Amino acid sequence: MKQFYEAYANYEKVSPLVTQINWTNNLLILSGTKSIEEKEFYLRLCIQENYSKRELERQLDSAYYERYMLSKGKALPEGIKKINNNPFFDSYVVEFLDLPSPYKENDLRKALILKMRDFILELGRDFTFIDEECKVQVGGEDYAIDLLFFHRGLQCLVAFELKIGKFKPEYVSKMDFYLEALDRQVKKEHENPSVGLILCATKNDEVVEYAMSRSMSPMLVSEYKLQLPDKKILREKLQELINISE
Repeated sequence: MKQFYEAYANYEKVSPLVTQINWTNNLLILSGTKSIEEKEFYLRLCIQENYSKRELERQLDSAYYERYMLSKGKALPEGIKKINNNPFFDSYVVEFLDLPSPYKENDLRKALILKMRDFILELGRDFTFIDEECKVQVGGEDYAIDLLFFHRGLQCLVAFELKIGKFKPEYVSKMDFYLEALDRQVKKEHENPSVGLILCATKNDEVVEYAMSRSMSPMLVSEYKLQLPDKKILREKLQELINISE
């Protein structure tokens, strides 16, 4: 009981935010977070995204805060740095897909389309879904981008390429090609250059860094996880990052 009152006392430090969400979500944040920074993060996220109880529970269970902070600490390509804010994660959690075993890239794409509401919750509601297997034509040949979104905050198209295995360097040139096609054929004049996200089952950061070192396109490589992450491990990684920066 003493720990509860101490937590509540700290929670009152962000009292202007507390009054903007319902009591149920307040209790979830109070009981499901540790630091005042984490509490403030979820309060602001709740206000911004207008989470239901189920949606907030999912974000807490998927270690959304830890993944956000760890992604924020990653070095970004020059093309992304020029954009005001980085809404992309280094690791996405898609535990809701219920994929067959084994599965193919087409299974992954179809499952994401079927569970688009949950996928948007993971991505952030500024992402607006446009199309699957979006066709672009170059040199008289048709090419298909797995998933195409528009990001309201960044004011740009976002192309997703889905890979069921580990990241390979050749994926970068393919995404470069897609982004050039989108900018020439689909992007409107007032919009920012298109951004690419290569979503792989696994990646080696050194291989990614080498593969993208000469690319000028705004592009990122992220992993996806089919199970909820271990929050304890992510918290330890985040603490290591904080200690290094200090």
